[in-house]
Amino acid sequence: MALPAPDLDDRRFQDLVDDAKRLVQRRCPEWTDHNVSDPGVTLIESFAFMTEQLLYRLNRVPDRLYIKFLELIGVRLLPPSAARTPVTFWLSAPAGTTLVVDAGTSVGTVRTETQESVVFSTVEDLPLPPCALRHAVTSATETAAADGAGATGVAEAVDRDAELATGAPFPAFAEQPRTGDVLLLGLTAAVPNCAVQFDFQGEVEGIGVDPRDPPLVWEAWTGDGWSTCEVTDETGGLNRSGPVVVHVPAGHQTRIVEGRRAGWLRARVVAARPGQPAYSASPLVRGLSAGTVGGTVEAVHAEIVGDEVLGEAEGVSGQRFTVSRVPVLHRPGFAVLEVGTDDGWQEWTQVDNFAASGPDDRHFQLEPATGEVRFGPLVREPGNRVRRYGATPPPGAAVRMRRYLVGGGRTGNVARGALRTLKSSIPYVADVENRFPAQGGVDGETIEEAKERGPIVLRSRGRAVTAEDYEVIAREAAPDLARVRCLTAGEAGTAPGAIRVLVVPGAPVERGRVELEDLLPDTGMLHRVADRLDEVRLIGTRVLVEPPRYQGVTVVARLVARPRLDRTRVERDALDALYGFLNPLTGGPEGTGWAFGRPVHVGELFGVLQGVGGVDVVEDLRLFGANPVTGERGAQATRLELDAQSLVFSFDHRVRVEQGGRA
Repeated sequence: MALPAPDLDDRRFQDLVDDAKRLVQRRCPEWTDHNVSDPGVTLIESFAFMTEQLLYRLNRVPDRLYIKFLELIGVRLLPPSAARTPVTFWLSAPAGTTLVVDAGTSVGTVRTETQESVVFSTVEDLPLPPCALRHAVTSATETAAADGAGATGVAEAVDRDAELATGAPFPAFAEQPRTGDVLLLGLTAAVPNCAVQFDFQGEVEGIGVDPRDPPLVWEAWTGDGWSTCEVTDETGGLNRSGPVVVHVPAGHQTRIVEGRRAGWLRARVVAARPGQPAYSASPLVRGLSAGTVGGTVEAVHAEIVGDEVLGEAEGVSGQRFTVSRVPVLHRPGFAVLEVGTDDGWQEWTQVDNFAASGPDDRHFQLEPATGEVRFGPLVREPGNRVRRYGATPPPGAAVRMRRYLVGGGRTGNVARGALRTLKSSIPYVADVENRFPAQGGVDGETIEEAKERGPIVLRSRGRAVTAEDYEVIAREAAPDLARVRCLTAGEAGTAPGAIRVLVVPGAPVERGRVELEDLLPDTGMLHRVADRLDEVRLIGTRVLVEPPRYQGVTVVARLVARPRLDRTRVERDALDALYGFLNPLTGGPEGTGWAFGRPVHVGELFGVLQGVGGVDVVEDLRLFGANPVTGERGAQATRLELDAQSLVFSFDHRVRVEQGGRA
């Protein structure tokens, strides 16, 4: 891949002419005719033309050589990372037959006058099979639900199929509900990734519980046991009639419980937390039905490009093609290249390099940043022998990309509920939404960033020794990380012989605000980074990969607005400025994220608020530490210290704006 060489000297012909004329005015003031008709100006323009050619050729040499050196040591631009989020498709009515939302379905944010729509695409098919409620079993304890036998020690499982068929009422749990009592519901089929709506008809018998926070969880049987489901419960814990929408996980399977095979879900009574009331009586079920009303599938901030013809093969090793759209997202197994043969299209396999490729292996490389497709080379080895690394397409064969992904970047980190638009109509699909914010979107590496990374790559040579080595290799292992910081032994309590790598994922930022849960990396990201660092660490070094500690910061300020200005707008702009400045991803003086361990000064905050448009005077400003989890506010301070493992997090800023006097 060729790294694009920059223009180091951007002066052009006219710039050189203007500089020369300014020098003439300074050193020869008697020359006053600077029109193009003057012979002296003609000489200036001639020399400017020749100088421009020299600048174009000579001043590019040092940096161009540096970039070529980076290519020789294997430095490649890191491609952008695409944000991901589960997207839920809602049906206009419960499914009566199996519907399929095809892979590549595009959804997006609402387009406005100032912002284009951010488009996401689903990466796999989403089947939505119909289902109905077939069986019901009550009072089964957790032991009975797990092995299908009768309950032991609490109560026996009771078959409620007869009451379900006739509409006769029955208690959902034991007369006095206990922790572990369950209501087992068997569906006609397994419904992985689907949203199942249970229409519940009952009476207010489950007295005692808080309907806004009942001690009840919904679970689905998967191959690995019972998995907790996300639920939208409008019954207050089965205490009133209404729908309960259960989002079934991907591994949902049928199994035999009490001699009946079905796709089982269950509502289980759990122990009440401190301050949370428990059930004092069982809810009474008078009617219950189920149906598939939607489904959830992962979507990425990308567009799927399909059936793009690259050209014809020449029958020589190392031939290269270029796809029409870049940057290409690296998603293992998704990019598919095909070569036309007499027997049809033949699929080839994407590899990172050709080191392990034999002469008959149908392998290809795809560079994400430039979109370059490359086939295996022919290498001359010692002994005047030649070896082909990877097969070569036959001459005249058509080469095409059946599909690949393009997109990515920080713009994909959209907030919860932002994806609301279907880009194409789908029969029986009424609505779409993302119930969680999109995470993981990071912009691609720039030339300047690659130049800084080059010396570290050359020095480490695939081994992690210094803190910079760990940070660079962690970014390569997880390009969707927004921030990485390595703490060596002795820093912020790091034990001797240990290395702590603090990672912050890309998260949606809206008007400077970011949610705390979005700043916590998922388990898969932590394992990916930890596994890679474990391969390159020095023997005896313990590597810990974890999120930083977030120090909550609360600012309370009183401002005076300029006369005849809207106080509401000034207050909104002031809050946006505070949230944007005290932001772990985009805050700080340079707007690149608040530095790890950097203290917060009241003086800086005065400057931030004074720079807000419409603010006349910052009358009062108070700074407090805060716990972003419990919401507890600390003592007032003029300087808030942070240790090396901490980042700031804006929590509940308060701004009051008063109207100024007459101008």
